[in-house]
Amino acid sequence: MADRTRVGVLLSGRGSNMIALVEASRAANCPYEVVLVASDKPEAAGIAWAKAEGIATFALSPRGLGKPAFEAAIDRALRDAAVDVIALAGYMRLLSDGFVAAWRDRIVNIHPSLLPKYKGLETHARAIAAGDATGGCSVHLVTEELDGGVVLGQAEVPILPADDADALANRVLAAEHALYPRTLAEFVTR
Repeated sequence: MADRTRVGVLLSGRGSNMIALVEASRAANCPYEVVLVASDKPEAAGIAWAKAEGIATFALSPRGLGKPAFEAAIDRALRDAAVDVIALAGYMRLLSDGFVAAWRDRIVNIHPSLLPKYKGLETHARAIAAGDATGGCSVHLVTEELDGGVVLGQAEVPILPADDADALANRVLAAEHALYPRTLAEFVTR
């Protein structure tokens, strides 16, 4: 497919959502391709996987750099790869307002709750503690407000009586792997 949207994925860990995006992009009718995988952790398993698959990577530890210099380096790598859209996939650093503004309406994120519920961390434990019947995940536009952008897609997962945070997290992760590629494809074609 010609003229596919060029996606840069930012991650900090194993990269399971990045892998789901890459695998979906291999379908002939997928409207996007992952052209760069970047991380703040050079040792991240997701970087190793992307390299093994022949996808361009950029990894830089922020230690000793300061946020502005670190983000400038990431921004340069994304622009050098001619990235159109950034997909955050377990990227555990908060982006500065300036970075978000520079990529306005072109950064999406997958979050493990049914936003606007449970922004931030410990989402599964918070949903269980609240007695919710369902948990889930959301894909949203990234804005300066933490987990506050427009929700583009959601998937619900039942919370079972025996669930702890880890059990729920595992089921939500499976839902993320289905939701993120589909929602990203919808986002880049609208």
